[in-house]
Amino acid sequence: MLGQVRIENLTKTYLTRQRRGLFKSEKKPVEALKGVSFEIHPGEIFGLLGPNGAGKTTLIKCLTTLLLPTSGEAWINGYHLTQEDNLIRASVGCMLMGERGLYWKLTGRENLIFFGALYQLNGAERHRRTDEIIERLNLASIADRTVETYSSGQKMKLAFAKALINDAPLLILDEPTNTLDLPSARELRMVVRELNEAGKTVIYTTHIMAEAETMCDRVAIIDRGQVLALGMVAELKASLGREEVIHIEGVISAQASQAIQTLPGVTQAVRAAVDGRTQLTVVGQNQRALLPRLIETLTAHQAVIQKIAPEEVTLEDVFIARTGRTLADDTRVK
Repeated sequence: MLGQVRIENLTKTYLTRQRRGLFKSEKKPVEALKGVSFEIHPGEIFGLLGPNGAGKTTLIKCLTTLLLPTSGEAWINGYHLTQEDNLIRASVGCMLMGERGLYWKLTGRENLIFFGALYQLNGAERHRRTDEIIERLNLASIADRTVETYSSGQKMKLAFAKALINDAPLLILDEPTNTLDLPSARELRMVVRELNEAGKTVIYTTHIMAEAETMCDRVAIIDRGQVLALGMVAELKASLGREEVIHIEGVISAQASQAIQTLPGVTQAVRAAVDGRTQLTVVGQNQRALLPRLIETLTAHQAVIQKIAPEEVTLEDVFIARTGRTLADDTRVK
């Protein structure tokens, strides 16, 4: 079925070289995907949420046939991943994170016409689609300049435009707002919603919690190659049950954070640097009883509290509760 994705026990293992001494190295297996299974329904925006290194991009590359999975099966738009790969490529619009999929010596317009030809659009159709997309994404002012003169954000917008050229029923967008300024990111999200309302299925990967909450019908939270949680945003927030979240900002040492973790009723206490400040996210039960103990413990460990506030549960809080880390943590294998 067009717009449907079904994944069953998908795994991907890489062999990486690790240096041992000056001249010796050895191969080490790295599991990027570990038995991933879920289904994406036609016409929904499905979010893949997780930190850098979680396995999101590896999964996207498998679904777009750029990588062969080590094991498992998948069907994209009704086509089998390994047996009908040409049909999958023809029926998917893909925007991978980064700018390497563009030809820098060509203009933006020439890039779109070229990729339209690769999708076997006839001459009139690929020129019509190119003009339509340039107008829709407000690219007219840069369309006839070579891509090498573009800013990073402009290259990202052109990469998004390239994903639309074949008018596919399934769009796969990997970190599409990365490097975009706020107005451009807002504009891109608006276009994605319009495309979805017109019937397209969208897979939207991000490590930005707010994007997943506002954009996606359902979300899969992925970490270290595994799906930790899957469901509608409201369902995932409700999965914390009676647990509540308190955000604390200030000067907070690692020792203070560890002391908070030992308090009765505290499920997780995760310390992270956010915009030059230290933020402590505490997940626990019974905020009214917990707040005085938090303040007392932090003060005893010479912490300086600049802000402390109970807040509504977010998807990042769900991730913290499941993993003990924040989405800002980079889990890529070095």
